Amino acid sequence: GRRLARAFVHAAGAIALHLEPDQTLRCAVVTDLAAPGLDAVATIAAEDGIGGIATSGRAAKGEGGRSFSLGIADAVTVLAADAATADVAATLIANAVDLPGHPAVKRVPAVSLDPDSDLGERLVTVGLAPLKPVEIPHALAAGLAEAERFRSRGLIRAAILHLAGARAVCGPAPVAIAA
Repeated sequence: GRRLARAFVHAAGAIALHLEPDQTLRCAVVTDLAAPGLDAVATIAAEDGIGGIATSGRAAKGEGGRSFSLGIADAVTVLAADAATADVAATLIANAVDLPGHPAVKRVPAVSLDPDSDLGERLVTVGLAPLKPVEIPHALAAGLAEAERFRSRGLIRAAILHLAGARAVCGPAPVAIAA
């Protein structure tokens, strides 16, 4: 006989949430698991139609992360209608933040790190040397283009992409994540 005004469940980097009308939720965005700090804040209202939040990035297994990344993003956080969509979109956008063939990016076959990985021989990012300041916006732009494609198709509401202290934001205010 009771109603929940708001509820949220975190599972492996994705958050499912439920907000009744006139309810809001503020959540922090952390881009570096090794040195957690508040990098941005998302304020979500029930009327925004967001039921899921997810973050993906290049933190490898054994370094604070739980999965492998094909890209170089420190973190990509996505807001979507549900947690599953947010999770998939965050992974795909984080993979798109990349500088293919760049010598600063160290990659190895996924199976060399985890013989049971479903990524097989695909190269996953295991290291990133410092980038030149001009290279960072180029890599973020590739991820931002992917995020904009998802947003234009109605798959996500907003995303924030982080790389080497820089950020790119996709989505309209007030849904967009703010510093």
